[in-house]
Amino acid sequence: MSKVCIIHGPNLNLLGSREPLVYGKITLEELNKQLISYGQKLGLEVETFQSNHEGALVEKIQQAASYDYLVINAAAYTHTSIAIRDALLAIKIPAVEVHISNIYQREDFRQQSLLANVVQGQIIGLGVLGYRLALDAAAYFLQGGKSID
Repeated sequence: MSKVCIIHGPNLNLLGSREPLVYGKITLEELNKQLISYGQKLGLEVETFQSNHEGALVEKIQQAASYDYLVINAAAYTHTSIAIRDALLAIKIPAVEVHISNIYQREDFRQQSLLANVVQGQIIGLGVLGYRLALDAAAYFLQGGKSID
């Protein structure tokens, strides 16, 4: 069974209470349970991790050798962290970047992703559905998919 790690960045521990009109009402715990269950249906073993600390996120990425795929929502660090970008480059494991909100419809400083050119793709602005779509992509590519027929 392929292993996928979903990494949640700062403030995502506040899902359900932080700006529910932007981020929805589901809590991180509820979301993680759904993603683990959905991953099982796709034949994926899913582990989740959340931290508000940049260094902890970097360390988790560096320890990702036991995973086949990463899904990352670096949240605010998307726009500022060269360290997270460099960690993703160093591990050579495919990754998809997810954002619950559409970063390109938000403030100017949120419209640049330092991760965009080092991840396989981005899923942006589709709410928490983006995580499920990222797991779909992981399953597809881990099973050898190269194009959609």
